[in-house]
Amino acid sequence: MDVDKILFLLLSLFTSVSTSQFPSSITVQEWVQQMQTDLVSLIEAESGAQDLIKIFHYYRKHFTVEHNNAQELVKSAASNIQKLLLSRSRALKNLATAAEELQMKHQWQDEFEEGDMLYYNAKDDNESDTVFSKHRLKPDFKEDSAFKRMVSFNHTAVHIPTDIYEGSSLILNELNWTEALMDVFKKNREEDPSLLWQAFGSTTGLARYYPASPWRDKEKVPNKIDLYDVRRRPWYIQGASSPKDMLILVDASGSVSGMTMRLIRTSVTEMLETLSDDDYVNIVTFNEDAKKAACFDHLVQANARNKKILKDAVQNINAKGITNFKDGFDMAFQQLLFVNINVSRANCNKIIMLFTDGAEERASEIFEKYNPDKRVRIFTFSVGQHNYDKAPIQWMACTNKGYYYEIPSIGAIRINTQEYLDVLGRPMVKANEKAKQVQWTNVYMDALELGPVITGTLPVFNTTKTKVDKSKAKNQQNQAILGVMAIDVSLDDIKKLTPHFSLGPNGYYFAIDPNGYVLLHPNLKPEKKSFQEPLTLDFLDAEIEDEIKVDIRRNMIDGETGNHTFTTFVKSHNERYIDRAVRTYTWGHIRGTNYSLALVLPKYSLHYLHAAIGDTITQAKFSETLQVEKFDEYGFTFIAKREYCTDLKPSDNNTDFLINFNKYIDRNTPNHPLCNSALVNKLLLDAGITSELVKKWSKQIMNNGVSARFVATDGGITRVYPSSAGPDWSESIYNTNDIYDVYEVRKSYNTHESNFYQRSLDNELYIFTPPVYNFNYNATVDSILVSKAVDLDIDGVKLKPAVVGVTLDVEFWLERLMNTTVKINPSGSKDDICSCQRNDEFVDCVLLDDGGFLIMANRDDYVRQIGQFFGMIDPSMMMSLINSSLFSVRKTYDYLSMCEVHKESKSAAGLRSVYVPTIADILQLGWWTSSAAWSIMQQLLVTVTFPSFSEAVDTNDDLSDDGAMESCINEQSQYFFENNETSFYGILDCDRCSRQFHAEKLQGTNLVFVVADTKLACMSCDQKPLIQGKQPSPGPDPCELALNPRYRKGPQSCFDNNASEQDGDCGGVSGLMPSPWVLVLLQVSLLLNACGNRLHDNSVLLTG
Repeated sequence: MDVDKILFLLLSLFTSVSTSQFPSSITVQEWVQQMQTDLVSLIEAESGAQDLIKIFHYYRKHFTVEHNNAQELVKSAASNIQKLLLSRSRALKNLATAAEELQMKHQWQDEFEEGDMLYYNAKDDNESDTVFSKHRLKPDFKEDSAFKRMVSFNHTAVHIPTDIYEGSSLILNELNWTEALMDVFKKNREEDPSLLWQAFGSTTGLARYYPASPWRDKEKVPNKIDLYDVRRRPWYIQGASSPKDMLILVDASGSVSGMTMRLIRTSVTEMLETLSDDDYVNIVTFNEDAKKAACFDHLVQANARNKKILKDAVQNINAKGITNFKDGFDMAFQQLLFVNINVSRANCNKIIMLFTDGAEERASEIFEKYNPDKRVRIFTFSVGQHNYDKAPIQWMACTNKGYYYEIPSIGAIRINTQEYLDVLGRPMVKANEKAKQVQWTNVYMDALELGPVITGTLPVFNTTKTKVDKSKAKNQQNQAILGVMAIDVSLDDIKKLTPHFSLGPNGYYFAIDPNGYVLLHPNLKPEKKSFQEPLTLDFLDAEIEDEIKVDIRRNMIDGETGNHTFTTFVKSHNERYIDRAVRTYTWGHIRGTNYSLALVLPKYSLHYLHAAIGDTITQAKFSETLQVEKFDEYGFTFIAKREYCTDLKPSDNNTDFLINFNKYIDRNTPNHPLCNSALVNKLLLDAGITSELVKKWSKQIMNNGVSARFVATDGGITRVYPSSAGPDWSESIYNTNDIYDVYEVRKSYNTHESNFYQRSLDNELYIFTPPVYNFNYNATVDSILVSKAVDLDIDGVKLKPAVVGVTLDVEFWLERLMNTTVKINPSGSKDDICSCQRNDEFVDCVLLDDGGFLIMANRDDYVRQIGQFFGMIDPSMMMSLINSSLFSVRKTYDYLSMCEVHKESKSAAGLRSVYVPTIADILQLGWWTSSAAWSIMQQLLVTVTFPSFSEAVDTNDDLSDDGAMESCINEQSQYFFENNETSFYGILDCDRCSRQFHAEKLQGTNLVFVVADTKLACMSCDQKPLIQGKQPSPGPDPCELALNPRYRKGPQSCFDNNASEQDGDCGGVSGLMPSPWVLVLLQVSLLLNACGNRLHDNSVLLTG
């Protein structure tokens, strides 16, 4: 007897429940042995696994065994992806070249007559705007399946941001010359009809895209202000400049308190939104001393999680003390210029962004010390309304190749925090052809609802000449960027180039970019519908991380090729289970891009069955078994929802799809040119083989404990017998991703993609899978699904082409379980003390699966919770099972979740400040032509047009248009058997009592039987429930992650400096003076508007 058993027997002497009422370890093992024998022998006989193996061998002449050569598959798929992206690159270059030529030929016009120019404003369908109707047209739209919306291939569409004046000469001229891009758009599509969105984003904010399509449906985002600006899209940011190392320097002295500090907070938040994952950033605040705003000691990658930390930190900045620019810049330069080999950087475009209300000193000695060669650009922002001297901070920007901006009010923030990209574009323009490199973005959600896409981008330069000095006759090259050209590639199109039906259900491709983010992966399943954020999912977050995968990720980022076979943890698609499995990873570089592609194969998928039934007689014979009228004979039949033929569209209704499939095959034969003959013939082969198994079932009397039998194949066939059980068959009950919402589950007939099917392949066991428990759904569970993979040996090659199984009747097996545990005395009488009787007074008996989910129990209140995680039912006992090493747990995170927005109530907030300049302010020289004047006009016009706009851009408000949902992180725990031990014992000590338990695994299954002193007799043991399902989480600490960041590789080219760059234009104010009467009128209007807003706010507070 081992030490654990001796300890268990000794401890059991002190339990509060009499040991005579608790079964001995030998008794429990006898019960488990009997259960195991009864279950395994029954399922083996009823499922027909051995019969199916014989049938496969009988039909041996109808298939061949083919090898999945992983290296060749990766090479072929990578080549196909390369060709796809190369064709998009050619189209991009055509567009960029044409745009530069068109802009050069364009003659500026101050005014446009009616008929000079016509365009379609994409928001016309969403807004009743007739102001510019003389220039407008409305296309005829038709539904297009590729774009998944209404489009017109005879027109382009234009989008202009809400805060941009559409009638300005600049916008009208931009509309005029970009109109001719229509011909290039159409020509590109004629050469490649598979092209999706083609777009040009201008530095003015104007976007022109093809084909024309209405902007986002107003019904989907009612009462929302359109805050879309092309210059803030991931593809525009990436294409408009090289990567950035940005240090944001925030003045936190006492003079910036109040409204100025609110403007600074919002400005910095908006500035962070101009950064992509290729950029690095940190924030430093200063008053008399300088300090980091957040927990980051150095610049960190500008990913969504790090930016959120910085945004939160900005909201906690308090204004106090005096201003010490020298200490602030000293720390800023040290952060930018400090080199740490363990910390990644963009190593390009070093920038300091200064937000302040003004300065009394230039701090010139700091710039002489750290920036004598002007390698660091300084951008300065004068924030708020004040009379402080702006000359010093303007000098800082002009002397250091930057730009000076003014942000007097909320209306100026979005424009002025993004225009710095124009300055960063200057070296690219000077580099000319060297900088015209197609770049591919991370995955993000398309703004026009195409779904997940990547985008190829190419900058467009202003190639006209400018005369910067009237004394010089020679004109110089313009250094302005016109915008960015873009073409979308849908992830669905890339997936089509990585065919996987021969890989088996657990084989898959994935691809990553230089940041380590996946653009292809089975676990890239975004919940988010918003187009505001990129879908950045790291490969190590898409899978369960280990050291080998860290190395694979690094090799792929470096563009290397290789392969590795190892044992790893595999998470089920519904994220309830973890299995240990052997996988072979094979990877290679996609030439012409910065992506790498990999193929993952389990050992049993190194080969596959290829159907060899080219003759029409055999095809017809097998096809006949799929007829709906033959369900009684061959079982209720489902076929996988796949595109077998290009002109045969899959349907969500299985019966309709099956009927349409049969009609199509009868009419065209499986070898039709529009059909994937390999896919169709494999389906027919599996139909023929499985029909023979059903014939055998029909000759057997089904055991009372079995409610149905089934067989499913990787070729796409599922048969359920008897056919009467077919309508109730739904893998979705066992396959939902949301364990708390069965009602949202859609039936899926792709059984080979279900969790129980895939888990059966990775385990040499009978897999018991309970229905997903839902606490809102009070119906009694009537069946448990049991499945096992069919192990096929063809000439020494191991394959798993099918899964067979049964559904067990719960009530029958509950009774059988109770009877098994009745100990028979030699006299023949039953001793009810030592048993697991229904609702037993002394012991709880439960069957759990390897994920800790309840399969069966002897208590009625437990039976109603079959499928529930046991940690929710008996938390203290589940913890004891974990502590005894029966179960282990892994915590995983979902970074693509959507959660409800939780916003603080504004009812207790004070009245909003509306910036109203004084007469003295606006009579100052140059005020009218500064950004302040246009900002105030925007504030006035937008507030009149959209009364709620000021609320929409509050510091703490989400600017996305998702309304009730926002991006978040969910965490989930997966439990699994920690080791191969079979017996577990223990005592659960509580405050005033204790509970002993004994657990035994059922060999050949994924079950464990647990008998324990009843929970009702020791309620003081109860504790907080263990939650297995998803729940909101802050995720891993980004501050700790920043100390040891994951490996990444930025873009290889950098354009951040050019000796011929002219930096004479660095912002500032003009000396023009408008009429005082006009200014007085503007002042009075703003005052009235401000008073009206406050009265409106008060009325809301009083009536709300």
